[in-house]
Amino acid sequence: MTEAPHRPVMVEEVVQLLAGAEVVVDMTLGAGGHAEALLDAGVAEIVGVDRDPEALAIATERLRRFGDRVRVVQARFSEVDEDDVGGAAGGMLFDLGVSSMQLDDAARGFSFREDAPLDMRMAGASAGEPSAADLVNGLSERELADVIFHYGDERRSRRIAAAIVRKRPITTTDQLAGVVVGAVGRRPGGPHPARRTFQALRIAVNRELEELAASLPHATGLLVPGGRVVVISYHSLEDGIVKRAFRDDPGFRALTKKPVVATDDEVDANPRARSAKLRAAERIEEAA
Repeated sequence: MTEAPHRPVMVEEVVQLLAGAEVVVDMTLGAGGHAEALLDAGVAEIVGVDRDPEALAIATERLRRFGDRVRVVQARFSEVDEDDVGGAAGGMLFDLGVSSMQLDDAARGFSFREDAPLDMRMAGASAGEPSAADLVNGLSERELADVIFHYGDERRSRRIAAAIVRKRPITTTDQLAGVVVGAVGRRPGGPHPARRTFQALRIAVNRELEELAASLPHATGLLVPGGRVVVISYHSLEDGIVKRAFRDDPGFRALTKKPVVATDDEVDANPRARSAKLRAAERIEEAA
């Protein structure tokens, strides 16, 4: 078996909720960790979806031993349809946000810790979509401040946006991180002050919240009655979208009254799990 570079988050909880399904659509295949665990637990088929071609290549190699029990699809959440699924599925999984694998690849431009072109596109440069550099250098000061505040929960967004506009053009991660530090300072021992700005730009570049909001209502049409959808989120805005979808959509019955969080042991072994919140729901027949 090919080892994936990173540990999947809350894998035991995911398996417990989805292992009874015949077909599971893994909407964020990543390195294939959740998919592998589900296949080992008896799921007959995984349809693995990811917009990142590098992730699909890694997952395909990792899951090669399962043969035709795995199909991969390069697509955004909102692009997945019945033809991709091959009929109604019994389960669906979303593991949101950026993966450790993407953060650790400096060339992708997701991280403020390594110098690289300021990119952040999950689908890669070949997709032809705007990059983080395009937003940083093209948005107005007010638009930048709104992005950084709304998607990054950054209270100093106006100061940061003003500094960015003064220093443009900005084309690398080091340049942007330096501008943020220059604008707001850095507390010894504290988190990097550019962390929230980078998060905000990544969410905006990849339209992550819009994709999630569009795809959850669509999920009921891809699931059999009784089919389950599991979502792991890492940001309050993501979790809010999931909570409202499961509460307000008559096609869903929530299985988790409150979000499930990782155990202390898992957080110790996998720090990425610290901010993870898992919610699950079941498809029901809508009332006539």
